[in-house]
Amino acid sequence: MRLGTVTSTQDVARDLAVGSIVVADYQTGGRGRLERRWISPAGTALLVSFVLQPNPLLSLAAGVAAAEACGRGVRLKWPNDLLLDGRKVGGILVETTPEKAICGVGVNLTWAPDGAAELNLPREEVFGRLSERISQWVAMPAHQVLARWRQLSATLGRRVRIDVSGRITEGVAQDLGPRGELIIDGVAFVAGSVTHL
Repeated sequence: MRLGTVTSTQDVARDLAVGSIVVADYQTGGRGRLERRWISPAGTALLVSFVLQPNPLLSLAAGVAAAEACGRGVRLKWPNDLLLDGRKVGGILVETTPEKAICGVGVNLTWAPDGAAELNLPREEVFGRLSERISQWVAMPAHQVLARWRQLSATLGRRVRIDVSGRITEGVAQDLGPRGELIIDGVAFVAGSVTHL
């Protein structure tokens, strides 16, 4: 489903069947994790939501798919950011119900806010590759998703700060756990906001 202006592709996708895809030119209420706003001028970003089967590693699988679709050295920052040259170029937002998962992907194509990056690739080209890769990666066994995420990671092996509801921890991001949790100095974190130090 291709739309012009929507509040959010996530809002539209929520009422659709598994297998549906919503693409929009502009979002009036786009959002990322932790209710952060996602803002981009009309037509400057890839804004898409996929309606998928629930999958505990969906956020990581979608990250792998998006990084591969973007190419150009795009790396992954745990849990759901896409980085180009160390700056955010896109993000993943997964919202689940018992019946389905809505996986939103936003990528800055021809415009980026201050401090962020833009991909400078045609929307249809990135969307085509992303649709193909999402289908592949959500069907992959967990160990393959985790292995590929590790290869594309900008987070693992570096010092990070994680904020979990105001509780700050600093340490080295060592690995991913079997459910995609980030292991920092031997402690597993299932959620949180990560800053690369």
